[in-house]
Amino acid sequence: MSTPVIFDKKPVVLELEPGTYYWCKCGQSKNQPYCDGGHKGTEFAPLAFEITEKKTVALCNCKHTANSPFCDGTHAKL
Repeated sequence: MSTPVIFDKKPVVLELEPGTYYWCKCGQSKNQPYCDGGHKGTEFAPLAFEITEKKTVALCNCKHTANSPFCDGTHAKL
């Protein structure tokens, strides 16, 4: 598997507290948008990202963003 699975063609908007999060890059996690280990056996690995203050974010669910883990609108072209 060299291309991620498109989980959804719209982002998930969440209010996140400060902390470290692990975004699913493969699209196979059952705990989207976060990694649950579903990438095992693929070349994918989760992307760790840090939130330093409470804020609302739009996390990519199509897995094709150029601004991982944040949505950049790429889903509109898929």
